[in-house]
Amino acid sequence: MTQETSKSNRREQILQALALMLEEDSGKRITIASLARQVGVSEAALYRHFPSKARMFEGLIEFIEETLFERIRRILDDTPEALPRCQQILTLLLGFTEKNPGLSRLLGGDALTGETARLRQRINQLFERLETQLKQILREAELHEGRRPTLPASSAANVLLAHVEGRITQFVRSDFRRRPTEHWEDQWPLLSSGLLRDVPQAAARA
Repeated sequence: MTQETSKSNRREQILQALALMLEEDSGKRITIASLARQVGVSEAALYRHFPSKARMFEGLIEFIEETLFERIRRILDDTPEALPRCQQILTLLLGFTEKNPGLSRLLGGDALTGETARLRQRINQLFERLETQLKQILREAELHEGRRPTLPASSAANVLLAHVEGRITQFVRSDFRRRPTEHWEDQWPLLSSGLLRDVPQAAARA
């Protein structure tokens, strides 16, 4: 194993330990000392891999971004219609948070209380990017399917994402007992019914 590979593995181990602590110590502020004990190294060893705790949180946020948006790209490649695209993206987000309770605390902002504003801004940007993606999908429905949102696309996208954000918040608030995917199969038909309407042929030709 090369020194670079060993360093990468140690960084990954530190991030996994941080995610586990976010899950197991829900509501508690994580310190460098407690994280070092969890990993089984000295605080100095942690700082050799990350210059600050904020950079450790950023490492987890980068993992969330890479995982979600890589899978979203696949959804867009494999699924042509707007409503199934939206459903799969939202289901992806709910399923990801359910499988990664510690990371859900980052997405919900709970774990970032008292941390640098840069981290909260990074999470805000992630959700803005998700909302922009949903808005683009809804706008493209008119071009590709002859259907348009019953609300302005920005408003419709916000409704969808706000529902999912609420479920993530419930998951964190319940100490991970209330699953984000609970009732989702029943709720999606209600959320999506009336979301798009057919464009009259005269308007479509205009």
